Amino acid sequence: MRQVIYVWLISMQCISVKAQLAWPSVTNTTKPWTRWWWEGSAVNKADLTWNLEQYQKAGLGGVELTPIYGVEGYEKQFINFLSPQWMQMLEHTLKEAKRLGIGVDLANGTGWPFGGPWVKDNNVSKTIYYKIYTVNTGEQLKESIEYKQEALVRTANNKPAAIDTILKPVYTNKNLQSLALDQIQYPGKLPLKKLMAYAEGKPPLDLANSVDANGKLNWVAPSANSHWTLYALFEGLHGKMVERAAPGGEGYAIDHFSSIAAKNYFKKFDEAFKGYDISYLRSFFNDSYEVDDAKGQANWTENLLTEFKKRKGYALEDHLPALFGKDSADKNSRVIYDYRSVIDELLLEHFTIAWKNWAAGKNKIVRNQSHGSPGNTLDLYSVVDIPETEGNDILRFKFATSAANVSGKKLVSAEAATWLNEHFLSSWGDVKKAIDLYFLGGVNHIFYHGTAYSPKEAAWPGWLFYAAVHFQPANPQWKDFHALNAYITRVQSFLQKGKPDNDVLLYYPIADRYSEPGNALLQHFDGMEKNFENTDFEHVSKWMLEKGYGFDFFSDRQLQNFTVSENKIVTGGNSYKTILLPAAKLVPPKSLQKLLELTKRGATILFYKQSPINAPGNAIKRSEWIEFYPVESRFNFVQKGALKKAAIGKGRFIVSDDLDILLGRVKARKESYAEKGLSVLRRKNIDGRASFINNQTNSSFSDWITLNEKPVSIALFNPMTGKNGLAKRRKNDKGETEVLLQLLPYESVIIQSYDVKKTGAIFPYLVAAGEPQSITGEWTIEFLNGGPVIPTKIITNELYSWSDLDTSEYSDFSGTAGYSINFNKPSGTSSAYLLDLGKVHETAEVILNGKKIATLIGPTFQCVIPASAFQPNNKLEIIVANLMANRISYMDRNNLPWKIFYNTNMPARKKENVKNGLFDASAWKPLPSGLLGPVTVIPLK
Repeated sequence: MRQVIYVWLISMQCISVKAQLAWPSVTNTTKPWTRWWWEGSAVNKADLTWNLEQYQKAGLGGVELTPIYGVEGYEKQFINFLSPQWMQMLEHTLKEAKRLGIGVDLANGTGWPFGGPWVKDNNVSKTIYYKIYTVNTGEQLKESIEYKQEALVRTANNKPAAIDTILKPVYTNKNLQSLALDQIQYPGKLPLKKLMAYAEGKPPLDLANSVDANGKLNWVAPSANSHWTLYALFEGLHGKMVERAAPGGEGYAIDHFSSIAAKNYFKKFDEAFKGYDISYLRSFFNDSYEVDDAKGQANWTENLLTEFKKRKGYALEDHLPALFGKDSADKNSRVIYDYRSVIDELLLEHFTIAWKNWAAGKNKIVRNQSHGSPGNTLDLYSVVDIPETEGNDILRFKFATSAANVSGKKLVSAEAATWLNEHFLSSWGDVKKAIDLYFLGGVNHIFYHGTAYSPKEAAWPGWLFYAAVHFQPANPQWKDFHALNAYITRVQSFLQKGKPDNDVLLYYPIADRYSEPGNALLQHFDGMEKNFENTDFEHVSKWMLEKGYGFDFFSDRQLQNFTVSENKIVTGGNSYKTILLPAAKLVPPKSLQKLLELTKRGATILFYKQSPINAPGNAIKRSEWIEFYPVESRFNFVQKGALKKAAIGKGRFIVSDDLDILLGRVKARKESYAEKGLSVLRRKNIDGRASFINNQTNSSFSDWITLNEKPVSIALFNPMTGKNGLAKRRKNDKGETEVLLQLLPYESVIIQSYDVKKTGAIFPYLVAAGEPQSITGEWTIEFLNGGPVIPTKIITNELYSWSDLDTSEYSDFSGTAGYSINFNKPSGTSSAYLLDLGKVHETAEVILNGKKIATLIGPTFQCVIPASAFQPNNKLEIIVANLMANRISYMDRNNLPWKIFYNTNMPARKKENVKNGLFDASAWKPLPSGLLGPVTVIPLK
């Protein structure tokens, strides 16, 4: 017997109809949105309307319009980005979206990162190179001061391009779509920006003005205790191009550290928008930083030395040996910290805030992916309206969601399901599991990645984007897409209400990382990856997540806005029980002073393993720093679990190497059922508290779980079925409230607690009243839609994968098939029956006696049918959709053209699927398809 959970009988009788439980209201924001690729911007008004109508019918709430590379054969329909014709298409889109109730966001560029042909050399991303020379006292340098840059051409389409065939400036080339340039550096000498001379016991000398046009240094080294060491800085264009650019958007990436570059970049949009109505547009969008996913780093900006001195109080050029890791360890650490923290400030102020202010001037908000940048992602996320994350790791998501929680933002979005599996291999059930991870990480505004605009008459599979999951009307599963979207909508209707309900603020020790010299000047931050692997910060984060503690990360900048109320830390309208520092070694003096201030006002500050030992950077000496830090709060540890306390004003510092002890001292809530294999996200709302619970295992769950509260009423809401009801509850031996939960593998439920009495029906728990009864007999299988051809009808007494049949009309088929069977009414007198379809590849619509019962998308395929729906003799119909894979494999085996795209066209996710540099499915065996069963009905109490 499969997936049936046995519990005692629970009445489903309606207690009262006066206060029925209800799902929160639905808006286009509670629905999932999708990134909408305009390939080549080869769009027309009729097909724009048709596409939008398909999205609305499927339950999408909005689109993020991002122009991208074009489709071969449609060159005459390409529309240059931001041209008058392009703006007419945007205006039509906004008008139609408004009519259909679909929201619209717009990327401030094509592809990523921001850039384009209007970004000239003085505004593009830059790289600094250095060379070291040695001169003895009384001598003159014989070699020339010069840096010759070699040619570099990187393409995104696996087609090499010779530098001598590419015009300069790069935007003057007419074939940029076919070139698909990712990075280009033209050969030649780079300009000298600074030449500094250093000798022991001597002040640094600036010799740049002593170098002539030929690179000769007209300077004789004065006497010194030893030789002179010269550091020459040369500035070059980093050469990163806009990745996957659309026609009219090809060009260099901008200099994200320059306010002038940002200002000039957005002027192009100001000019394009004149005379057009964009009032319905909700938001502008920026994809992840991703400038340095190329050779070298964009690690410089024209005014960096000026900005550095203004912000740090000393000249960076006086300490170039330390900048490049050639001085003492301590000085190297301090100077590289200061350099990286200035880059951090420039990215925040000159780009992110400047962009937000520009958008606000147009009454628009901004949505931003900050990950992958060389700045503090928490701060970059905090200053925008909607932080956006991506990936498949909850701790990565928490950088965006924490920033939102700490700064009081209502929405956190995610670029979702980008690469779940190889092309064409992901089911809606797979997508659901991925989306649940985002919800558990605190995301509440899902954006699929993505949906390509495709003309109605385009040959199958239509226009596609290169990253795996294809949310397209051509996908056979599209007919059941609405079920996935309804699930997400119901969850988000709860998650967009109220506030986060976390207890712990976990300090982000970025100063420790900024202070670590390495082979490169910049570090790039993307969750725990690279920078924080195997650190105490990662350990504490994972431990709290696994134990069921609710927490948010915070930064040094965010700390300055914290206040204390009733001994709790308050920020962004949310309150927390404590601040925890995870063995942070270096803390800026300003942050330390703020921690002391909060403690004096009643806050409890926890230190895991140790209190900080120093300040980062060159701004303050350790002896001065220690003056800020009370002696009684600095402790050493000699035994596991040691705990030291220090009273500071109304609050206290507590230090221990035992996390259980630390969090126990502040009574941080630990969800005990997290250790039972369930995952939880908790939120506060006007009614009480809502917890999103997900069974992240392959086993069914049936047990009582303990709540960390004593609500008046408790209700359960199943976001997949839409059913809700009052929970079965009891008191345990400790007087704690327990709730009965039943969850299938990867199933979710929302627990809503109420501060007032609620009446309504009891939640429909599944209670088996008998053994499974098999539905057997003669199945008729009719193939409804798809291709390459519609297979012949099958009549069979056995269920199996249609792709197992010998003839290619079945094994090559991707589409939908209707299964039908006649059977007698199940035996017994139950009021309802559980229909279990067994194995299904991949989605199923259930129809009984001509009436639709449910749409099932997996990973399990069950639905409850009331006894009243059965007749003495019944007709059961199951309409199944399979994956796109079998038909794609057929096309690749027969060299049929579907990879018709410029630029990347199409990369494989896995090496075994690469042929001639591209994705190829010709070697795939037919994948299981259809209803495999066994199909049973189980009587319920």
